[in-house]
Amino acid sequence: MRSPAPAIRMQHVSLAVGNRLVLDNIDLSIEPGEFVGVLGPNGAGKTTLMRAVLGLVPPRAGCIDVLGEPVHRGNPAVGYMPQTRSQAPPLSGRSFVAAALGGHRWGLPWMNGAHRQEVERVLALVDAEALADRPLDRLSGGERQRLLLAQALLGHPRLLLLDEPLISLDPPRADAVVTLVRRVQQALGITVLFSAHELNPLLPVLDRVLYLGGGGARLGRVDEVITAPVLSALYGAPIEVLHVRGRIFVMSAGHDLERGLHCGPGQACTDHATLHATLPARREADA
Repeated sequence: MRSPAPAIRMQHVSLAVGNRLVLDNIDLSIEPGEFVGVLGPNGAGKTTLMRAVLGLVPPRAGCIDVLGEPVHRGNPAVGYMPQTRSQAPPLSGRSFVAAALGGHRWGLPWMNGAHRQEVERVLALVDAEALADRPLDRLSGGERQRLLLAQALLGHPRLLLLDEPLISLDPPRADAVVTLVRRVQQALGITVLFSAHELNPLLPVLDRVLYLGGGGARLGRVDEVITAPVLSALYGAPIEVLHVRGRIFVMSAGHDLERGLHCGPGQACTDHATLHATLPARREADA
């Protein structure tokens, strides 16, 4: 029997935002059903990589295959959960989920019985039935994340991309989101790419980690990738990996790399305070 195609395959891929090369000559293969954490500091390319898998950022070089086909925009087999919006639209939870039917993020589509059944299916998948009739602007950050996840699950995707879903969540709510995503992933047998600023909330659920930095990428088990030699080679600078009471911290020159270190292709690592003195503040979504 022929083995299934990788969920994602990148061969000699380079990605750029404007004139800035973000990732250079990346080779990787993510297998069906894997839960992969995408880690790296601000500007390392986590969002850019996900946009490339969505077909929104064409590679400068190389090729990307998604679920056995060349990458293309609007692939219904790929679900995407974006970073949380700063303002909630004036909708109920159910209407918010329904607004994404057919891939549309704004405006309520006409719904038939099958559409309504699909909305109720994904609300149940993420345990959000109690949120369906509540106004979105009265929900907590964790509750909104459940509804964003429900949107991403419309249409039975086989690959789910989650872009920084833990931003602004306190540790208990972050743990709840991670646990929920893992439960849904296992129930549906789908592949998950879950980007985050910090490794530790993902440790209990990861199959592998994809670490981005210095224009490069390393994919493997946590104990293979999150090591001082591997990350030092990736960044071209000395990196320490500390294990403290079951948690892992990636450090450079005494600073927690996952909480503010910036490295660009071919550049030395710069800590967040130095970066702020020379560049305007920017969000990861810009990369």
